[in-house]
Amino acid sequence: MNPPALRPQAKRRLSVWHIASLCCGLFGVQIVWGLQNVNTSRIFQTLGADVSDLPMLWIAGPIAGLIVQPIIGHWSDRTWTRLGRRRPFLLVGTFLTALSLLMMPNVTTVWSASLMLWLLTISINIVMEPFRALLADLLPEDQRDTGFALQVLFIGSGAVFASVLPWLSTHMFGWSAQAPGNELPPSIHAAYYAGAAGLTLTVLWSVFAARERPPAKRAATENPASDDSRERKIRLSRHGLAWLAAAAIGVGFVFTLDLQREGYVLCAAAAGLGFVQLLAANSTRRWRSGPGAVASAIIGMPPVLRRLALTQFATWFGLFAMWVYLVPAVAGSHYGGPAPGSEAYHRAADQVGILFAAYNGIAALFALLLPALVAAIGRRRCHALCLGLGAIGFAAIGSVDDANWLWLPTAAIGCAWASIMSIPYAMVASAVPPDRVGLFMGIHNIFLVLPQLAAAALLGPLIGELFSGNAMRALDVAAVAFLFAALSTFLIPSEAEPIKP
Repeated sequence: MNPPALRPQAKRRLSVWHIASLCCGLFGVQIVWGLQNVNTSRIFQTLGADVSDLPMLWIAGPIAGLIVQPIIGHWSDRTWTRLGRRRPFLLVGTFLTALSLLMMPNVTTVWSASLMLWLLTISINIVMEPFRALLADLLPEDQRDTGFALQVLFIGSGAVFASVLPWLSTHMFGWSAQAPGNELPPSIHAAYYAGAAGLTLTVLWSVFAARERPPAKRAATENPASDDSRERKIRLSRHGLAWLAAAAIGVGFVFTLDLQREGYVLCAAAAGLGFVQLLAANSTRRWRSGPGAVASAIIGMPPVLRRLALTQFATWFGLFAMWVYLVPAVAGSHYGGPAPGSEAYHRAADQVGILFAAYNGIAALFALLLPALVAAIGRRRCHALCLGLGAIGFAAIGSVDDANWLWLPTAAIGCAWASIMSIPYAMVASAVPPDRVGLFMGIHNIFLVLPQLAAAALLGPLIGELFSGNAMRALDVAAVAFLFAALSTFLIPSEAEPIKP
C-alpha cells in the first residue's frame, strides 16, 4: 500500500548505540557474502564444474544486484505497512537468504548449485538494499557519515568472521574438513548453518531497533514518473537508442576480439536498459510509475549521482581485478609460480585469505576515523585520499620482496575499502529526494555491477594476451583504475553546492 500523505517530520538525532543497532544486521549480511566468496568456487568444483566455467556460474551475483536492487529500492520507497517502509523487505529477504544458506551445502549437482546461488544472491540483495536506505531515512544529515562509517565497521567484522568460520568449524568445534568423492565436508555444512543463524539474529536485532515513521507524500508535480512532457519522451528515446547502439557495438567487439562470454552478458544488460527506456518513453502512465520509474530516474539522476557513477565504475573495475587475480599474483611473485592444486599454491591461497581478512579488519577500524576526517576535509577530498592510498597499495604488492610484509599494502587497500563502503552512500543519501532514496540507492548499485561485468569480459584477454599471463599486471591495472577514480572524485559537486535534481 502507498504511504499516507503526512507532513514531513524533522529527523531526531540518534545515539551511537542506536545507530550501531541499526547497522548490526550488516554483520550477518557480510557473513553471507563472505561465505559465498570463499566457498562458491569450491562447491562448484567439488561437484565437477570445470575451471573455465566458473566465471559464468559466478555471474549470478552481479546480475542479481543489477536487477534486484533498483526494483526493491523503488518498491520500498512506495510501501508503507504496519511494520514500516524498509523492515518488511528486510524480514522477507532474511527468511529467503537463511533458507538458501541451509540448502546450499546440500546440493548434489552443478545445476542445483547454480540454482541455489541465484536464489541466494537474489535474496541477500533484497536484504542489502533496504539497509542503505534505512539509514538515509532515519538519520539527519549531520549523522550520515557516522552512520555509514558504522556500517563499514559491521561489514568488515562480518567479513573477517566469515573468513575464519570454516576454520573455526574444524579446529574449535571438531567438524571434519574431509569428505569422500564429490561431497562437501561437514565443516562447510556447519559454516553455512552458522551463517544462517548469524544473519537471522543480527537482522532481527536491527529490525527491532528501527523506528520508522510514515514518510511524507510528494506532490504529483514533483514526481518525474508522472511527467508526460515531449522533452522527457525524447530524452528517454535517445538514451534508449544509445544504449541499444552501445550493446550492438559491444557484441561486435566481443565476437571479433573473441573476448570472454561475460562480454555478451554485459551487452545484454546494456540492451535491456535501452529497451526499458524506450518502453518508458512510449507507455502508459501506470507503467511509468512502476518499472518505467527506474528508467526515468536513470536519465534524471542528480549531478552528484551522475558524476559519482564514473568514480564508482573505475573503483569496482579495480576491485574485481583484485578479487580475481590476487591469488595467482601472490603465488607467482612470492611462491615461485606453482601449479594450481599444488601444496605451494594452496599456501599462497591461504596467505591471500589472511590478506582478505586483514583488509576487511583494517577497513572496520579505519571506518571509525572517517567521520572526523570527513569533517576536517570534506567527503570528496577524503574519498579521493583513500582511493589514492588504495592505488598505492595495489602498485606496491608487486614490489614487496617478503610475503610476510604484504599486510602493509593490504592496509592501504583496507583504508580505501572503508571509504568505498561508506562515503559514496552518504553522498547519494544527501543528493537525492528523501522519498526516492531506495530507488536511487538501487540505481547507484548499477554502477557497481556494470564494471564487474566489463572487467570479467576484458581482463582475461588483457592479462592473457597483452601481459602474457602475468597476474601481477592485473594489480597494476587496479592501481591505474583507482588512481583514475581518485582524480574523478573531484568532478563530483561539492556538498556546499546546491543540489538540483
